[in-house]
Amino acid sequence: MTGLVLGESPRWHDGRLWFCDWGAHEVVAVDLDGRSETVVRVPSFPFCIDWLPDGRLLIVAGSDRLLLRQEPDGSLVSHADLAGLCDRPWNEIVVAGSGNIYLNSIGFDMMAGEDPSPGILAVVTPDGSARQVADDVAFPNGMAVTQDGSTLILAESHASRLTAFDIEGDGGLSNRRVWADLDAAAPDGICLDDEGAVWYADVPNKRCVRVREGGKVLRTVDLDRGCFSCALGGADGRTLFMTAAQWHGPERAAEGTRTGQVLAMEAPSPGAHRP
Repeated sequence: MTGLVLGESPRWHDGRLWFCDWGAHEVVAVDLDGRSETVVRVPSFPFCIDWLPDGRLLIVAGSDRLLLRQEPDGSLVSHADLAGLCDRPWNEIVVAGSGNIYLNSIGFDMMAGEDPSPGILAVVTPDGSARQVADDVAFPNGMAVTQDGSTLILAESHASRLTAFDIEGDGGLSNRRVWADLDAAAPDGICLDDEGAVWYADVPNKRCVRVREGGKVLRTVDLDRGCFSCALGGADGRTLFMTAAQWHGPERAAEGTRTGQVLAMEAPSPGAHRP
C-alpha cells in the first residue's frame, strides 16, 4: 500500500494485515492482493492494536490514556483507564496467551515538545485490574512475548537496546536484562520469529534489522524512508511486513503528508505465535 500518513502497529490477523494509520486516525486491514478497508476510526495520536484471546480487538488510545475494546456490534468501550498509572500518552501493546495485556507509556508528551523522561510498563490482567510492572525505561516502544509465554522483549528506542523480562505467574515482570545492544540504533516496532530472532524497525536509520539474542545482526533491509514497525504473517507466516514513511520530527507529524507505505518481502523464518 501507498498513500498512508503514518502506518504503525502492524499485526497479521485472520488472513489480513491490520495496522494503524496514525495520521488518518484509522485502523486499516489489507489482504495480500492489496484490497483494504478501514475497520474503525480512532481520534487519537498515537494508537496501537492487538487482540484478546477471544478475538475482540483492543486499541490503545494513547492521547486519551484509555485502553478500548471493540464489541461484536462494532462499538468501542473502555477496557481500562490508564491515566491513573501515567498521565502522559500511552504507546504500544502486546497481549500474552494468558490474556495479560502489556502496555507502555514513553513518560513524556513528545508531540507537545516535552523533554524526554523515563517511561513505564503496565499490565492489565483478565480481571480488569491495571498496575505498573516496570519503570525507568528509555522511550519504550515495540514489545513481543515469546511463544512459551515466559519472556517479554521490549524495544528501548532511546537506549539503543532490546530489553527482556521474565513474566511471572501473576503477570508481573522480573529479571530485567539486556537482550541485545543495538549500537546506535533506535528500535521502534518489533516482531519475533520462530527461531527466536527479533526484527526491529528503525526510523532514523531507515532500515529493518533481524538480530539474535546477544545482538548478532542476521539481516538488514535498507529502505528509503523511516521504518516504524514490522510484523510477520502471510499464508505461511514468512512474509515480513514493514510500515515506512518520511519522518520530519513531531512538530510536522500533523501535516498529513502521505508518504506512508506498507512493504512486504520474504523472511527466512515464520513469525512466532505472539504477537
